[in-house]
Amino acid sequence: MVRGLYVLGEKAFDQIYGPDERADIAKLVDICAPPQTPAAVKQNPALLADAEVIFSGWGGPKIDDEFLAAASELRAVFYGAGSIKGIATDAFWDRGILITSAYAANAIPVAEFTISQMIFCLKRGWQFALSIRRDGAFPSRGEVFGAYGSTVGIISLGMVGRRVCSFLKSLELHVLAYDPFASESDAAELGVELVSLDDIFRRCEVVSLHTPWLKETEGMITGRHLRLMKQGATFINTARGAVVREGDMIDVLRERPDLFAVLDVTHPEPPAAGSPVYSMENVVLTPHMAGSMGAECYRQGRYMVDELRRYLAGEPLKYGIDREKARLLA
Repeated sequence: MVRGLYVLGEKAFDQIYGPDERADIAKLVDICAPPQTPAAVKQNPALLADAEVIFSGWGGPKIDDEFLAAASELRAVFYGAGSIKGIATDAFWDRGILITSAYAANAIPVAEFTISQMIFCLKRGWQFALSIRRDGAFPSRGEVFGAYGSTVGIISLGMVGRRVCSFLKSLELHVLAYDPFASESDAAELGVELVSLDDIFRRCEVVSLHTPWLKETEGMITGRHLRLMKQGATFINTARGAVVREGDMIDVLRERPDLFAVLDVTHPEPPAAGSPVYSMENVVLTPHMAGSMGAECYRQGRYMVDELRRYLAGEPLKYGIDREKARLLA
């Protein structure tokens, strides 16, 4: 039986690896010590000496030269969270150690959150709810797009964007997508129409952003894009705040009170004290909650159990990550 160790944030162990996941791992791996934090193994590196596999997650260790010198037997890392940017170093990649993460598991609740907000916003749900609270009376309902025959847009067809498109197939909506790397066969499989970024903003009642934060995508969404939006349209961001030029966005939302924004992410995060987004009537902020929360986090641990079984069977890891993929998942 291979020997392994949990090394991650103290709270993350209980959040990610539920009783069932721990029991299944224990059947397959000789866990050679209680769960450790990065600080604990730094203080006592001998704990790493026999570990062939490490189970990690939020608050995981930076796997650098010092860590690797102690973990001489390390062959695979199972990271029960999303981006591995905080743990993988050049030294790690140079050692050729296998790594997999639960980024696909975390995509599910993000997509579910996105769909909930798309439908709610097509019925102007936030505007009605906020108006009632402010005025103490029901407003005139006015014009509502509704979720039949409306046009929604998905920016980037990564793991989350594709999952959103999959959910949208059961709804009678027209779905547009922008992704410069997607092919027509991708579009046909997902049931979307590939269009330009300008067309996404110009034609859609709801636009949802799913672009990763890379040097190339920072500030990708500008005020010019947002000014193209239809009367009464909504912009949803569950990706990263830095992909949007926030100052531009605030200016446009002030100019266009008919527009609405649902922001689960901002830059910085949380917004700076006194930021206009806290009090703007056409903005709803949520505290980066679209991803896994509560029992949803156990799905991340379950994905790592499944990957462990593949690893032990000598099969390819379904969610294995290499250096380039790690950059795109940042």
